[in-house]
Amino acid sequence: MMKMKVIWISLGLLFTFSLQAQDDLLQMLEEETSNETYVVEATFKGTRLINGHSIETRKKKNLDFIISHRFGRVNLGAYELYGLDQSNIRLGLDYGVMNAFNIGIGRNSFEKTYDGYLKYRVLKQTYGNKSIPVSATLFSSLAIKTAKDPVFEEVINFYDRISFAHQILIARKFSSSLSLQFMPTYLHFNSLTESQLRNDIFGIGAGGRVKLTQRISLNVEYYYVLDKLSENTHESISIGFDIETGGHVFQLHFTNSQAMIEKGFIAETRDDFLNGDIHFGFNISRTFQLGGK
Repeated sequence: MMKMKVIWISLGLLFTFSLQAQDDLLQMLEEETSNETYVVEATFKGTRLINGHSIETRKKKNLDFIISHRFGRVNLGAYELYGLDQSNIRLGLDYGVMNAFNIGIGRNSFEKTYDGYLKYRVLKQTYGNKSIPVSATLFSSLAIKTAKDPVFEEVINFYDRISFAHQILIARKFSSSLSLQFMPTYLHFNSLTESQLRNDIFGIGAGGRVKLTQRISLNVEYYYVLDKLSENTHESISIGFDIETGGHVFQLHFTNSQAMIEKGFIAETRDDFLNGDIHFGFNISRTFQLGGK
């Protein structure tokens, strides 16, 4: 299958970088004494990989303001300024209740959706006396679609507008240059439209980060759905760059997904990346310290 070949080739390139960095990782381990345990930090630079969440959480009393944009398809041509004439936006606030526990809310112009999430880091990668090979974070979100349906507006109640997403985010930092993450996912839609096939969706995501310079990294992200929500949906594929600029993490990327929350980009992506249906987008975040450290 062509799409699977593309994503596996991308992940293969990431593993190539890991082989080049193994000497650095082994040297780091040899330099540390075996009597102490060390926590692996900064597996990813931000709380988002591209569209989806990374295993990272905000520190206690940190408030993160995130602005996300997805423009129209690049293949719309010059008349639509290659998609820039069209825009969807999400405004979000993420807050660190504890170092390992975050909450967040957001509003998406795409389908006028409100969302909220809980995120708890249950496992941290360590090395030394006590070695834990991976980090793991639990993620759950709720989304409420408020866009009016011109046909069924009067019969769609509040309960029918709700959907849920639950994920286990599992990541490993192989070296200072390479991190990989896998995302088993379960989605539930309270109600379906005539074209949708099932309420429950299972999928798995894979992605990674390759550090290119001190402040720039290459990120990739892919979601495979076991049973599609409807026949006209496609797997979400994204490629982008993280750029660190002081208090900001600026992400530039290309993706076939317009939605910026899990139920949308995992289950409802209708554009085909390999057919040129690609959207340029960005995420920009600013962190505020609301209390003492």
